[in-house]
Amino acid sequence: MTKSLPLSIALFATLPLAGCISFGAKPPATLLTLTSASTLPVGQQQDSATAKSIVIAVPTTPQSLATARVPVQVDPTSLAYVKDAQWSEPPARLFARLLADTTTARTGRVVLNQVQAVTETNDQLGGELRNFGIDATARMAVVTYDAALMRSGASGTEKRRFEARVPVASIDAAAAGPALNQAANQVAQQVAAWVGR
Repeated sequence: MTKSLPLSIALFATLPLAGCISFGAKPPATLLTLTSASTLPVGQQQDSATAKSIVIAVPTTPQSLATARVPVQVDPTSLAYVKDAQWSEPPARLFARLLADTTTARTGRVVLNQVQAVTETNDQLGGELRNFGIDATARMAVVTYDAALMRSGASGTEKRRFEARVPVASIDAAAAGPALNQAANQVAQQVAAWVGR
């Protein structure tokens, strides 16, 4: 019994330290996400046998966007991040989902994933999300997407750059999220119009 007493005292003594230990950064109060301005009505059926289909790949990104944080271009050679602003998942995935929702709603295309598309003849959309953050010098939210489209039956690949800039009142989480959502929707609508022609 005398051997177990020092052990229990040692355990009791470490309890106050438990509140001081942190295994990661404190999460922000809220997480940012993208919401599509163009959506399909709930319950609307789609069929790739009667409508064109497309596969939309998650875009590649530079290292500055391979994070859940919101980048701020301070000057041509310096980046910072918006304090307390964090995406709910990587921006490239959020943007790909926004592209899929917008393309489906605006063009009637059936958006398939790579597995579903194995037996289908479909278009393929890929690209690079070059900018998805705040330009501090211009006080703008900037979304730039370099798209590459392979149309079914075509011999080549079409490439096109899309960009939207939306004014941002202040460089903080409250202003950055809505401005980037608006810019991302503008780009998604431009891409959908291009894909749908």
